[in-house]
Amino acid sequence: MGERSAIPRFEKSPPELVARFEAAVARHPEATRRKMFGYPALFVGGNLATGLFADTWMVRLAPADLEALLRLPGAAPFSPMPGRTMKGYGTLPGVIVADDAALDEWLRRSLAFTGTLPAK
Repeated sequence: MGERSAIPRFEKSPPELVARFEAAVARHPEATRRKMFGYPALFVGGNLATGLFADTWMVRLAPADLEALLRLPGAAPFSPMPGRTMKGYGTLPGVIVADDAALDEWLRRSLAFTGTLPAK
């Protein structure tokens, strides 16, 4: 029998972050809810726009918006595994996640940009 390839095991998102995600995405019915990496996520036209990963919230952004996000304290490029940074994605700082207006603005940017991509 052949060896199974090692499948990474990801930690679950904290329940309070999942609840926060569910509340925020309810305000954006234009997007489709699915799972990515086993975590809750939003898709537009079949493309991943935003979602949770462990204890982080990631967003896909236009290059200028991603640059602006990455200048904020606590933001970072999204890397689901060491050395595997996903181009075009960043993680939201906790202060953004905790603020409805700020969070909705970054989600609006993410969903709008993702909506410009070719549908899958």
